[in-house]
Amino acid sequence: MAGRSVRLIGKDGAQLGVVPLKQACLLAFQSGLDLVSVAEQTEPPVCKIMDFGKFLYEQKKKEKEQKKHQHAQKLKEIKFSASIDPHDYSIKIGHATEFLKESHKVKASMMFRGREMSHKEIGFEVMNNVVKDLDAYGVPESPPKLIGKSIIINFNPK
Repeated sequence: MAGRSVRLIGKDGAQLGVVPLKQACLLAFQSGLDLVSVAEQTEPPVCKIMDFGKFLYEQKKKEKEQKKHQHAQKLKEIKFSASIDPHDYSIKIGHATEFLKESHKVKASMMFRGREMSHKEIGFEVMNNVVKDLDAYGVPESPPKLIGKSIIINFNPK
């Protein structure tokens, strides 16, 4: 605390006004509680008379409660091949749409094997179809990219 005076809040939450720092410490000591800095950035800084241990306990409890309500996003991967059968393709697209509906990220990948590498355009055609088919459920992070022997696209749920 840089300043000589602080804006003090009592143990019951009532505003006690701007008081000298020593007086605030004395009031906290007399009540058997701690003087806790709530907002140091303001001018004058805001301090509150409270039980610091209880304050920390309740903060941890709030954080724990917030974590319960957070939904961890998982990354699901769907693998395609350049010579995929239309039925297999539709099944994999169905799985990908289910994952996106459940608000999971989806990674669509295609590995080239052997001579398939010489026909990359077929792979890009399949992956562009994947982008079109998943358009209603997810947003691609970037266009299909060729990395090594595979083409990869990541989708975020809408």
